[in-house]
Amino acid sequence: MKIKKFLLSESDIPKQWYNIAADLPSPMQPPMGPDGNPIKPEMLSPVFPDNLIEQEMSRERWIDIPPEVRELLAIWRPTPLIRASRLEAHLKTPARIYYKDESVSPAGSHKPNSAVPQAWYNKKFGIKKLTTETGAGQWGSALAFATSLLGLECKVFMVRISFDQKPFRKTLMQVWGAKCIASPSSETRTGREILKKMPDTPGSLGIAISEAIEEAVSDKTGKTRYTLGSVLNHVLLHQTIIGLEAKKQLTLAGEKKPDVVIGCAGGGSNFAGISFPFVCDKIHGGKIEIYPVESTTCPKMTRGPFAYDHGDTARMTPLLPMYTLGHTFIPPPIHAGGLRYHGMAPLVSQCIVEGLITPRSYDQLKCYDAALVWARTEGTVCAPETSHAIACVIDEANKAKKEGKEKVILFNYSGHGLLDLAGYEKYMAGHLKEIRLSDSELCESLEVIKDFPKVKKARTGKW
Repeated sequence: MKIKKFLLSESDIPKQWYNIAADLPSPMQPPMGPDGNPIKPEMLSPVFPDNLIEQEMSRERWIDIPPEVRELLAIWRPTPLIRASRLEAHLKTPARIYYKDESVSPAGSHKPNSAVPQAWYNKKFGIKKLTTETGAGQWGSALAFATSLLGLECKVFMVRISFDQKPFRKTLMQVWGAKCIASPSSETRTGREILKKMPDTPGSLGIAISEAIEEAVSDKTGKTRYTLGSVLNHVLLHQTIIGLEAKKQLTLAGEKKPDVVIGCAGGGSNFAGISFPFVCDKIHGGKIEIYPVESTTCPKMTRGPFAYDHGDTARMTPLLPMYTLGHTFIPPPIHAGGLRYHGMAPLVSQCIVEGLITPRSYDQLKCYDAALVWARTEGTVCAPETSHAIACVIDEANKAKKEGKEKVILFNYSGHGLLDLAGYEKYMAGHLKEIRLSDSELCESLEVIKDFPKVKKARTGKW
């Protein structure tokens, strides 16, 4: 019998996170305050604890993982690397396809990789309550799980359309003791103002972020902080544990390196987690194609500009250098709620600017079709977000077949879809349709950033 799963022991859990900021050929542009000047670390203190701000600003290549955090991560880590041999046979491709199965975490996705350390650092700083936003519910579930482990309160603002589409995500958060409410809500000034203007809005991650930050900074005791599930440097840092484990496991599988690395990309966390250790290899001469995959309904990387923009609708966050559709953009209500974010992580954005990675976008119909192919070959039901990565994997495997090349394809299986079956049901019944953002909608959405400071597109031109 051929080996399908490549497993590590708990002693193999990485002892350090990898910080790609240390190796970027061209440095990122700094976050800006409302006055157009670079922000200082102390300006973030009302929102994040100082120990996470230190990670956010760090340019150290390796950052130690506290032993207590590694013990908590060991509840489910290391995750398996699995060869998708049945998909290979179905496609008749010479490519060898491997996936990092992050669906085995208690929350069913990669998100606890950052939720656990964020909760731990907050508790160490003396924080009692965390607030956050969630799109499809994966990050909210992960933070609820993490705060349950560490004895913290948790309040989650869940994007309205996902709150309605995925009721069991809310239940899962409640099982772990968190409070989950639909966003926009009547519990914040931001939510009330948006509901007054747009009572029937499906909501957006930008709105939910604004509400969660407002809730945190309005606590007069100073014992509440905000947590983010993607986009920021320290979140992407925590997720690199995925790619670091994958490197060891590919060696176990007898592979020298991957030729192609793929991950779906909403705000950038799971993509960065699988890819950044390999982007490092590419920076130092490795020949690897790396693809972040987004939805055609929210195409910031493939159609948006690289610009300064806020990470939230109410403009409570600093101006970040990123690919964006504008902070007021409200995407259509697709089931891949985790991909409905208007901007892309600055670190991922700078990798695009530098030419180290090549973004792609896929329509939800093609992605659900890929998800069914996957389920009927490999047997598992993937999250709608993950189906975007699988659609790209199938394209790359077919390309290898056409070229007659034996390629190694690695992708991040970022989460299961067992709480997303309503979307599958609608797809199989023919009730979903192709949705694309029109040029006029894109131009209108970008009007809100036209007067913001201009970002420099620094790149070496090497890639």
